[in-house]
Amino acid sequence: MNPELLASTVLNPAVLFFFLGILAVLTRSDLEIPQSISKLMSLYLLLAIGFKGGVELSHSNLGSEIALTLLAAIMMSALVPVYTFFTLRRLIPVHDAAAIAATYGSISAVTFITGVGFLQALDIASSGYLVAAMALMESPAIITGLVLYRFFATDIETGGGDFSWPRVLREACVNGSVFLILGSLVIGLVTTDAHARAMAPFTEDLFKGVLTLFLLDMGLIAGRRLAALREAGISLILFALLVPLVNAGLGIGLTLLLDLGVGDALLFTVLCASASYIAVPAAMRLSIPQANASLYVTLSLAVTFPFNIVVGLPLYLAVIRWVHA
Repeated sequence: MNPELLASTVLNPAVLFFFLGILAVLTRSDLEIPQSISKLMSLYLLLAIGFKGGVELSHSNLGSEIALTLLAAIMMSALVPVYTFFTLRRLIPVHDAAAIAATYGSISAVTFITGVGFLQALDIASSGYLVAAMALMESPAIITGLVLYRFFATDIETGGGDFSWPRVLREACVNGSVFLILGSLVIGLVTTDAHARAMAPFTEDLFKGVLTLFLLDMGLIAGRRLAALREAGISLILFALLVPLVNAGLGIGLTLLLDLGVGDALLFTVLCASASYIAVPAAMRLSIPQANASLYVTLSLAVTFPFNIVVGLPLYLAVIRWVHA
């Protein structure tokens, strides 16, 4: 891996502010971002990335390449929970294994958005349609994780007949983040070029600044979760570090088969390697309440997320450039 590329990632202001948030927690600073502001930043980032993706998608030829890429994304989201579930089942109870498996089959929108900023900083082009892949990869992982849980858990664990598939499917498909990103994508898709230019000061000029402030907030949240790593244990921590590499390897292999460009290949790989800490936890709290949230949220947010934005992005890009060469 190119040391200069790694240095440029670590010294990226947005990443440095993420670590500043962690440092604030470790030094017991009273630095805090109000929850309402944090939610507003999340909504802005999802709206901006979805809208820009829709605009880019409107300028693309909606052919077989895009359809195959979206299909591959859905396939990865559905299959990753299967092998991760059977790996975890040897270490932890079925309900925790299913929740963590769904977490790693789904995606992190913030990691994807950070990847977009990473490509912009390096002046590497990417296509907007991968925003659709990001939105489509949320639900299959949730559904697969719940199927595995229902199939392997005992009646005592599942609580008898309290489970409702319609309710779970609705939660997976109209989850706020999924709904906003898909809705913004559609709006961007039908927006005229003149209106898109008028929106640019909001959707593009503010993007990096809001992302930096949001990563500061994510650093604060991750710092508060560090104590929970003791409960996870070394085996689960290693899992949270190795699974992104395995999934990234699978993702890079698929990008070769799909013949994606370097920028698109990186974003597709980031989607495969990331883990959810928004949509999946919301669904798991509803569907598998006995699953330990401190495990699946902490592994995703305090281990996999920092690993992906600091080590993963430059590593995946270096490998993609090498295999493309």
